[in-house]
Amino acid sequence: MENHTAPAETGVDALVRDLPKVELHVHLEGSMPAETLFDLARRHGTEDIPDTLEKLRDWYSFTDFPHFIEVYLASVKTLREEEDFALLTSAVARRLVAQNVRYAEVHVSLYTHLMRGVPARVVFDGIERARRDAERDHGLQLRWIPDFPADFGLESAEATLEAVLRDAPPSTVGFGVGGVETPLGQYAGVFGRARAAGLASLPHAGEHGGPERVREALDVLGAERIGHGIDSMRDGELVARLAEEQIPVDVSPTSNVCTRAVDEIGDHPLPRMLDAGILVTLNTDDPTMFGTDLNREYRTVHGLGLGADGLVRLAANGVRASYLGVARRRALLAEIASVAARHGVEAGNF
Repeated sequence: MENHTAPAETGVDALVRDLPKVELHVHLEGSMPAETLFDLARRHGTEDIPDTLEKLRDWYSFTDFPHFIEVYLASVKTLREEEDFALLTSAVARRLVAQNVRYAEVHVSLYTHLMRGVPARVVFDGIERARRDAERDHGLQLRWIPDFPADFGLESAEATLEAVLRDAPPSTVGFGVGGVETPLGQYAGVFGRARAAGLASLPHAGEHGGPERVREALDVLGAERIGHGIDSMRDGELVARLAEEQIPVDVSPTSNVCTRAVDEIGDHPLPRMLDAGILVTLNTDDPTMFGTDLNREYRTVHGLGLGADGLVRLAANGVRASYLGVARRRALLAEIASVAARHGVEAGNF
């Protein structure tokens, strides 16, 4: 009788599968599965979205950055009610659990919803309901980083922070800025108030905007972690500072190629960043829209020359850079070391 059982994963694939992981730079809206978008579009009768799941999957496949923006904006329009946000968050949680992700800090494009007239309370109530379910049912911990687009100006930043301070749940750990990279000086006061309220400063910087945006994020916004940050490698003094101060840099290789921040994956600076002593974490950014997931990102960087010990180091870096409590960080690091030992990998100290 023919055996159709899939072969067991071995070597690096098995290590990647077994490593407990955290993800620190992933966007809720950019993680929407095609099936969820299809369900939401049918629920609301949303226009400009293909009317069959097969067509939608084809349309959803990344082709270029303008197409990504088209898909992203069309997807966001389907998020209107508390139930919509709960449905999306539940779908994202299931995908994270399938990759052995134990904890994730998720960016929520709050201003994108506010500008459409969706109250912050609707957004937070929906994602919180699904967050509680994910922790109860799967042991997955989710935390939130509301953000606004840098290119939308000070009014958008003020409105976002006001909504966060008024309505955000305790599971909100930080405040962020994304979008097209622009000078960050105008946002100093907003981020100062966010930090005073106990929120970590977690901006995007240095994907397309050059090392100067990373310096601004650190010096003007008081950044505790940098989203993307790959342009830092163009400034030796900045590299030395990031390494000396162990400021985490959340890197998303596939995303960087898709957005043309990096020409091709073989040119990606992540291995050089690690070699320079930077505390790099590995992430997906907008995984479903870029056709990736966290396990695939680990296999991708292995293809860039990182050995099994380097993959273990990245997993540990994510835990170290997170806002998990001390006890939970210690437990996850111990589990990573145990998994590494079981796979015959010398983990070192972390």
